[in-house]
Amino acid sequence: MSAKQRNKGFTLIELVVVIAILAILAAFALPRFAQLSEEAHVSSVKATAGAMAAGVALAKAQWVTNGLTSSTDSLEGFGDGELNVSSRGWPVASTGTYVGETDGFGEMTIGRCEQVWTGVLQANAPTVGTAATDEYLVSVAAAGAATADTLPNCEFTYQLDGESNKTITYDADTGSVTTNLN
Repeated sequence: MSAKQRNKGFTLIELVVVIAILAILAAFALPRFAQLSEEAHVSSVKATAGAMAAGVALAKAQWVTNGLTSSTDSLEGFGDGELNVSSRGWPVASTGTYVGETDGFGEMTIGRCEQVWTGVLQANAPTVGTAATDEYLVSVAAAGAATADTLPNCEFTYQLDGESNKTITYDADTGSVTTNLN
């Protein structure tokens, strides 16, 4: 073999061109990868809210199927049978007797909100609580203007992205589950 054939390799210019192409690709790809993380957090909250809404609707359907017209402890046929529902059929707790209901309404507390979360979502639900290590921070938020039929709403704030601006709200008056993804 001649010396010319043994020294075949990339020239400096070829290496610079390859590095330049990689830099251009990285300039376009990095912002997209940064957005993927935020999109994953938003998708996680949407999926959890969808599961929550479906669970609430299934609990109401079971309440109707059971022929009930008043509040009940331990809704038979739903999950482990420990979910309590209001006189309108919406989940309100999972342990103890649901007291304090007047004209179809009761008082929602942080403890009851946690019970609704775990009772409706059941197995593999994201963690919820008042600690900074929980995936969702639970609180009770005012429902709006104070009327005879307005209860505080359960508010679950997503904490894994460190921003605290993504929430799932459960209204025990109407069974509605809404999301705020600011």
